[in-house]
Order: sequence, then structure tokens, then C-alpha cells
Amino acid sequence: MTLEIHDANRVRTLTLNRPEALNAFNEALYDELTNALRAAADDPEVAVVLLTGAGRAFSAGNDLVEMQTRITNPDFTPGEHGFYGMIETLTAFDKPLICAVNGVGVGIGTTILGFADLAFMSATARLKCPFTSLGVAPEAASSYLMPRLLGRQNAAWLLMSSEWVSAAEAREMGLVWKVCEPDDLLTEARRHAEILATKPISSLQAVKQTMVAPLRDAIVAATEREKALFVELVGAAANADALAAFADRKGSGA
Repeated sequence: MTLEIHDANRVRTLTLNRPEALNAFNEALYDELTNALRAAADDPEVAVVLLTGAGRAFSAGNDLVEMQTRITNPDFTPGEHGFYGMIETLTAFDKPLICAVNGVGVGIGTTILGFADLAFMSATARLKCPFTSLGVAPEAASSYLMPRLLGRQNAAWLLMSSEWVSAAEAREMGLVWKVCEPDDLLTEARRHAEILATKPISSLQAVKQTMVAPLRDAIVAATEREKALFVELVGAAANADALAAFADRKGSGA
């Protein structure tokens, strides 16, 4: 299994578990996380979901090796839900979602924080949205959620520069709520999750519903805009060159 699931005190912890690939999302992991979020939403014993990663990464984003295969192999079989199924599920998820960024977060490993109700980050972790270095469009409604969360200029830098953002910078931008020492990260995230989990689930859902309901149509619209541009750009010259360069580095062990 590429996703570990653990329940305690009405908190369901979901741990991305592809450490050998820095928890990069392949089709299987998109499907597993989508199914796990849907199950948590439906489970009356789960009040809060905590998402983190195994090993030294939170998530290295899309599995670029699989992405290149998807582009070049006409027989590639996609997953049941895939990336957009996961985004649809995150958009609809009606219980508190807490992210604990334990290590590097790239692409969806950063943009998923736009869906978090609370985000904690290890002081040694780093985040990056490499869309422009890959020649593609933004994803996960980040073109809408990040300006709203961070302000226009912070979001522009995050989405346009393909540069790393430190934990301190992420906290200053408003991308994460608290920065913790690495050994304290999960303890602190769980402590806060368990505080929320003592509250009535119906009340937690009411708060989230009233906060998120005005945004859902805009999130869906942003996702559709991004998808159209992504389809236009993926496989085009800039993207093909970037993926080929990545594959060459991977093959050479660089």
C-alpha cells in the first residue's frame, strides 16, 4: 500500500508512503488518497483528517516518470480517480483537514495546502511549485486559492518562479500556520487535531461548510481553467524538453 491509515482519538492520519519516490503521486496513490478521504468523510467515528508523508519528503508532486509514460505511451491505463478525482474530493471534503509537511513538498505537495484548514511545517522542510520549469500550467485550483491565501504577489512568486520556499518564508506568506522543529511536527499537529476532534462533528462540518461554500464554484472554475491550459501545454516543446531532461538526470543517477 502506498498510503498508511491510522486512527486514534477520532483523528485519522493518512501517511503518503512511497518514500523511495519521495512520496510522488502516481495513479495508484491518487486513487488511494481519494478513496481514503471519501471513507473518512463518511465515517461517523472520524472527526479530523491529518495528512503527512513517510521518510524525508511530504510529497515530490506528480511522478514525472509516470507522467512521461502517460504522454508517450498510447496504451497507458489511468487510475480510477486520478489527479482530478482527488482534487474534486478535496474540494468537497467537509471535515477539518490538517497537513503536516514533514519534508520537501513539490507541485501538488505544495498546492494541496490550499485545501488545508490548518498546515504545520517542519523547520527543515522546503516547498516549490515547479510549473514554469516544467513548461506547464498551475494545478489544484492554486491559481485561485494561492492569491486568496497568500496575496497576489506572494502567490505570483510561488507559482511563477519555480524557486524553493523555506519554512520561515512559507509561514510569513501565510502558506502554513505553524513551523515546528522536525521532531515536534507530528506531536504538535496531532495535538491540535485532537483538540478539534473533541468537538461535535456536525459543528465542525457547519463551520467548514460556511467557510468553504462561497468558494467552491470558484475552485471548480479555476480547476477547469487550469486543466484546459495544462492539456494545451503538456507534451508541447517546453514540457517535452523538461521531462526529457528529468529522465536523463534520473537515468544518469544525477
